[in-house]
Amino acid sequence: MTEKREYTDDYPDKTLYIPGPTEVREDVIEEMAQPMFGHRMDRMTDLYTTIVEDTKTFLGTDHEVMILTASGTEFWEAATLNLVDEHMLVATNGSFSERFANVGERLGKTVDRLEYDWGKAVKPEDVRERLEERDRDYDVVGLAMNESSTGVRNPIEEIGDVVAEYPDTYFVVDAVSSLGGDYVDIDAHGIDVIFNSTQKAFAMPPGLAVCVVSPEAYERELSKDSASWYGGFQRALDYYDRKGQTHSTPAIPVMLAYRKQMKYMLEEGHEARSERHREMAEYTREWAREHFDVFPEAGYESQTVGCIENTQGIDVAGTIERVSEEYDMVFSNGYGSQLGEETFRIGHMGEHDVESIRRLTDAIEDVAGL
Repeated sequence: MTEKREYTDDYPDKTLYIPGPTEVREDVIEEMAQPMFGHRMDRMTDLYTTIVEDTKTFLGTDHEVMILTASGTEFWEAATLNLVDEHMLVATNGSFSERFANVGERLGKTVDRLEYDWGKAVKPEDVRERLEERDRDYDVVGLAMNESSTGVRNPIEEIGDVVAEYPDTYFVVDAVSSLGGDYVDIDAHGIDVIFNSTQKAFAMPPGLAVCVVSPEAYERELSKDSASWYGGFQRALDYYDRKGQTHSTPAIPVMLAYRKQMKYMLEEGHEARSERHREMAEYTREWAREHFDVFPEAGYESQTVGCIENTQGIDVAGTIERVSEEYDMVFSNGYGSQLGEETFRIGHMGEHDVESIRRLTDAIEDVAGL
């Protein structure tokens, strides 16, 4: 049985280079200290309509946007309940895409997997072959845009173009660790549902999940006999249309922080923000190849999470601990038992830049004696 460990208010500040949560601007954090107000007041309407419409502008989408108090995990479940009658195809190439498949099974759906070795990317031609050769109709094709367990960025644009050729099949994308740091034209590539968590590339506090919903996905839910209650597209979007608010009490302080940070993101611009993330990713891969190697398949490397193959056999856990103690910086080990000491991960996302990532890699070099 887990024993209580008292929170002491006495912890050193650590700079986060993990795949989320990531660093948050000080003035964004300060926004959460405003006096509380009611979630049915006009002030709430002003706040919620601001963050929803600003998000649409930043992402460059004409689709509807839902912002709910939840982690991105909520939309694995909601998208499955809202869109799938029976059959879904999930491409799995790491821990989080496998969890997406597990959610579907837990909800009683028949889940076919398009499986890849960890570190490999999902290929559009494989999706096409599975859709052409299927002996059943798939309601949904789902996958992770950014498989943060392995540092793979799947080509969702090309895959979306393939799925769009099958109008009765909906395309659902988990972009939890990439949306906001890796540009994607959502409307142009047949993406019906794409979602993220605010504590990743949006560089906001944890607590909110953002979901973009196509008109076709909304209409699909209307035609079903059942759907998600909390994450239902109709319930959330219709309430927004009528009231300009959320259907249930939201995390108001986090939404205040969201408003502040989204203004910064709009000022930077979606494509410029993506370019900054690309520069960080390229630096991290160059550094990795100089001292170790990169784990993901060449040409499919993540723009927000560097997964580095431990070719030198360093003590990953020990190095993480020493870098934390000596430099007050935190990066991540490999994900799960498969990759725990075989890889390590650097989250180059949010408000970091190449110089801040270089400070971390210099610390790793010092501690590991590279």
